[in-house]
Amino acid sequence: MSRHSPILTLLFALSTIALVLTLVAYSQISFEAAVRGLKIWWEVVFPSTLPFIVLSEILMGLGVVHFVGVLLEPLMRPLFNLPGTGGFVLAMGFSSGYPVAAKLTTRLRQQGSLTQAEGERLVSFTTTGDPLFVMGAVAIGFFHSEQMGLILAFTHYVSALIMGLFYRFHAPFATVSKPLEKTNLPLPLRALQAMHRARVRDARPFGKLMGDAVQSALNTLFMIGGFIIVFSVLIQLFSAIHLTHVISTLLSVFLGPFGFPPAFSHAIVAGLFEVTLGAQAASVVPEGVSMVWKAAIASAVLSWGGLSVHAQVASILSETDIRVAPYLLARSLHALLAAILTFIVWEPLSTSAWFADKSLPVFLPTSSGIPVFSWWEIFWHSGLLALGVGAFLLLVSGLVRQLRSGRVR
Repeated sequence: MSRHSPILTLLFALSTIALVLTLVAYSQISFEAAVRGLKIWWEVVFPSTLPFIVLSEILMGLGVVHFVGVLLEPLMRPLFNLPGTGGFVLAMGFSSGYPVAAKLTTRLRQQGSLTQAEGERLVSFTTTGDPLFVMGAVAIGFFHSEQMGLILAFTHYVSALIMGLFYRFHAPFATVSKPLEKTNLPLPLRALQAMHRARVRDARPFGKLMGDAVQSALNTLFMIGGFIIVFSVLIQLFSAIHLTHVISTLLSVFLGPFGFPPAFSHAIVAGLFEVTLGAQAASVVPEGVSMVWKAAIASAVLSWGGLSVHAQVASILSETDIRVAPYLLARSLHALLAAILTFIVWEPLSTSAWFADKSLPVFLPTSSGIPVFSWWEIFWHSGLLALGVGAFLLLVSGLVRQLRSGRVR
């Protein structure tokens, strides 16, 4: 059905009217759900996302993206069919979580550093959960196990990188962006030269640059907060009218013959809309179900991200010509791949001596089941991951460059 079809317009209008009537009928439930969504945004999303959006905007204005782009060009092109600037998005996306990668991809596309196809490849595999959410809120807060956090983090991020290798073949005949700098200077000098030229072209004083970065971050975060509140209300309304129960029942009937535990149908339905609810539902499945199934479903839910995140990403990407359909397909494939990878690595990782020695850290879950982290803890640990990913990419890029020049045999 075409998006210009009058039937589609009528369906949208009727659905919206039905939601308004349901909202009025369950006003108390809606209000409480909105308050919960606001609390999640203020206590978790806002402090974990604001510093990274602000710093990423400042780094882009200072030309650091161009510096990283020149250094990582030998790595990102052969592996992911992306310019070197994609390495900056990869490091920031993995460390700060969704939807920061979409925001950075949009900025690079607006600057002309990425083509449309490259933007679609980049956002499709760099949109992930941040490590504190994966290992802290989900693994320790819900499963009460640091070992589970290591397994979830491994399957989540490794499957994302595998998705990047797959998506290098997306739109194979599309135009590609040109390398940032081509001179006879050594690579570090070329990178510094590219950074300086980008900073000169930007020409904004540092005070202006920082003010613009904060304003852009706040605009993005208010948009994210709105989506979180809206989807929090929608999920509770669907539960109140028993729609989620009906979908869960149908899902269990459909997947039962394939050996899928029916107890996970509720977790899948909850995770379809919101990642936190889905991961929590997977953790409270009765004890009779194997732990590997719980890990696989939780990993799939984390990799899918939820319609709430997808709405945020779609809103951010709407400022460019980057299409949402490839991103949604990637999220589905990422969820499937993460679940399969969990079954593959569960036995070797869970029996590993290094994994087995892990115990709960000093911070324990709160009464709500989710650990409380300070702004500094979120920023520090996520920053360390960003530095680690960046250092790893630089190391591999250097090895690839030396192999191409014949220095390493």
